[in-house]
Amino acid sequence: MPRTYRTGHAHGTGHTYAAALSRRRALGAALGTVTALAAAPVAAAAQGRPATGGIRQIPLKGAVNVRDIGGYRTRGRGRVRYGLVYRADALSDLTDADVARVDGLRLAEVVDFRVPFEVRTDGADRLPAGLAVTARSVSDGGQYEQLMAAIGSKDPAVQQELLGNGKAAAAMRATYRMFVTDAANRARFGETLRDAAYGGRGALLYHCTSGKDRTGWMTYVLLSLLGVDQRAVERDYLASNTFRAAHDAEVREGLRQAGLMRDPDLLIPVQEVRMEYLDAAREQVRCAFGGLRGYVAEGLGVDRRTVGMLRARLVE
Repeated sequence: MPRTYRTGHAHGTGHTYAAALSRRRALGAALGTVTALAAAPVAAAAQGRPATGGIRQIPLKGAVNVRDIGGYRTRGRGRVRYGLVYRADALSDLTDADVARVDGLRLAEVVDFRVPFEVRTDGADRLPAGLAVTARSVSDGGQYEQLMAAIGSKDPAVQQELLGNGKAAAAMRATYRMFVTDAANRARFGETLRDAAYGGRGALLYHCTSGKDRTGWMTYVLLSLLGVDQRAVERDYLASNTFRAAHDAEVREGLRQAGLMRDPDLLIPVQEVRMEYLDAAREQVRCAFGGLRGYVAEGLGVDRRTVGMLRARLVE
């Protein structure tokens, strides 16, 4: 969903929002993806800071929603290990210092859930030398491009028709249901779970554009499989609203000043994560697969051995 525009940080160059606001970058900033949130054993240069109820954020200038999923208590007095799985928003605007910090995470793989249109609009990830991206697109059924067109039209009536009167939230619920119903999307999530289970010594980072919807659902499934209490999993999901709030507000004001949207608050349901979105996916899981176990086994094609490997590797 709507991505933040990085003011004054892209590739280490300084500039004001207004000066840099080209049509393409404004749209890319606004849209993100409609597809569609204790001591750590990581290198000292890359250690994050605890934030939002103990969540360990990795502080970067070019991305605002990068986190270590470790630290959560699991059933049986276990704890999710730090330094093995990270969730993030897009990494295309990282500064040189950010790239060095990411290098300290000792990543073995970066999985990008963005569709090709997003990557073309927003840019490829900036990563440490030798670290390749695994492109693993999760589709939204074309809603991203519709939103692009509506904002680009500068037409308040078109934007109201697409987003107003609860339509933006309804589109978000539909997107979350697609995480469950779309076979290709399920395959992408299943592949990522297998990567987390059999990743060897290196860490895994997966991301979308805003790090909240596709990334949020992936994290919800993973933490649930590891036995984390559902209330804690939901707090992790909702934390994207805290990490993204200031940047998303800046995006809305930038669109207003650029004349692209008369009422950029129409984007708020798209920029936020909400329990109603997560509930839409969970209800679809119950209807289609009888619950999370069926969704993982039948829908994602992840067998019991792989789930066992996930727990053995990620829980201490």
